[in-house]
Amino acid sequence: MQFDIFTIFPGMFTGFLTESILKRAQEQGLIEITVHDIRNWSTDRHRSVDDYPYGGGAGMVMMAPPIVEAVESIIPPESGNTELILLSASGERFTQSLAAELATRDAIGLICGRYEGVDERVVEILGAREVSIGDYVLTGGELPAAVVVDAVSRLVPGVIQHESTVSESHSAGFLEYPQYTRPFSYRGRTPPEVLLSGHHARIEAWRRDEGLRRTRERRPDLLPSAEPDEPDCSARDDSRDRISIRPKSDTD
Repeated sequence: MQFDIFTIFPGMFTGFLTESILKRAQEQGLIEITVHDIRNWSTDRHRSVDDYPYGGGAGMVMMAPPIVEAVESIIPPESGNTELILLSASGERFTQSLAAELATRDAIGLICGRYEGVDERVVEILGAREVSIGDYVLTGGELPAAVVVDAVSRLVPGVIQHESTVSESHSAGFLEYPQYTRPFSYRGRTPPEVLLSGHHARIEAWRRDEGLRRTRERRPDLLPSAEPDEPDCSARDDSRDRISIRPKSDTD
């Protein structure tokens, strides 16, 4: 998987791309990430990349020529299985399902917007897909680009264990269940007994119950796709009589 990031602040990616899982994935040749400075395609001595908006208004707008020429020089228009993305507050929402879709591409180009936005002709000429990581506004597209790289990279085969991506939040259709590890007792709190039972069916039933409970409490908007069919509901009801779950305290 090849990532090409187009930005006017390439230094913002230095630490992020050289640590942890992304660092190992690059060393193993599973992903390749290249950051390109859009200013290198500016044509004036000031390396300008923005100008005042037509029609007036506050702020500046990123010009089309440096961005378009930067992208076309790195990612030819006839490139095959490639997705070109403009990180934009007005784009479609970035989700786990979109991350999974992008993970099937051979290459992804990420354009980081700045200031009041990007000249609309960038999208029209390049056919870029506008994507937003959430319903809020940031100072630029660099952080969203980093989010997309991270979310997509971990779905590339070999980057992390496949099992880790199957039951996690948003992949299974609802939020992930609570996790516990050593020490067994900490400040008077211990893991639910079912997790120590060695009974795999009971553990899976408890995890599904807890995942659904969390979804109802925190993200009820996910429930239409998260609610199980009728047989699963009855299975969960039966399991409650057999599973010991740590009761909540006043501080939970």
